Amino acid sequence: MRSSLTLVGTLWAFLSLVTAVASSTSYFLPYWLFGSQLGKPVSFSTFRRCNYPVRGEGHSLIMVEECGRYASFSAIPSLAWQMCTVVTGAGCALLLLVALAAVLGCCMEELISRMMGRCMGAAQFVGGLLISSGCALYPLGWNSPEIMQTCGNVSNQFQLGTCQLGWAYYCAGGGAAAAMLICTWLSCFAGRNPKPVMLVENIMRNTNSYSMELDHCLKP
Repeated sequence: MRSSLTLVGTLWAFLSLVTAVASSTSYFLPYWLFGSQLGKPVSFSTFRRCNYPVRGEGHSLIMVEECGRYASFSAIPSLAWQMCTVVTGAGCALLLLVALAAVLGCCMEELISRMMGRCMGAAQFVGGLLISSGCALYPLGWNSPEIMQTCGNVSNQFQLGTCQLGWAYYCAGGGAAAAMLICTWLSCFAGRNPKPVMLVENIMRNTNSYSMELDHCLKP
């Protein structure tokens, strides 16, 4: 089975898959931000949360220790996090599509040409840029009441208070940076240039096929 990728292209396909999986997995995990509330550890992503308070008997607050997503898009604590959810999700989807095509290029001949590889690299740059934009928007939501309750009521935009950033946030940003810088550069050398002989053969084959069809149509 012949590949349509060069040796550099194979490395590009592998790194594309790794960066896409790293960014997408981090996007779905609720470990972007760590804090505490009512003596219990609390963690957030953009649209998910682990451990949340509910009203118990006597109107007292108790912590439910489980992870889940917000009930609706409008329930996400801040507009910045809503934008971050959309932008980061779009970037992850784009990286996953390019990674899938790159992996298929390892198994299918003439799937990815040199020009196609560069176009896919441009798509990776856009995907990484979207995820990076989402990471930049994330701190704008730290002034919402829900986050302030978790961060000692002293958090603000770009000020964490008693909270700290989680590993998933860094993993998403690192995957985006690798996609933008490394994968985009490797994509310029990923695809194979079509061989001149193959081009001539394809042109001759198409010409002969057209001539046969034309002769058949002209016959009475």
